[in-house]
Amino acid sequence: MAGTKTGGQKAAAKNLAKDPFFYAKIGAKGGRNGNTGGFAANPELARIAGAKGGRISRRKKAVVTTEG
Repeated sequence: MAGTKTGGQKAAAKNLAKDPFFYAKIGAKGGRNGNTGGFAANPELARIAGAKGGRISRRKKAVVTTEG
């Protein structure tokens, strides 16, 4: 039955019976379509961002003064 756990398991078994690399192929297609880049594509950018975050996290708490 569609939409149930057992139905999903049957579908997965059928897909794997037809092609043992069925899910690997789908995952590879998704990976190739990615175009976001990110830190893996630019390690220098990751270093800069990490340094900024480290500086910010080590700052003292801002003191709020109320003049009345």
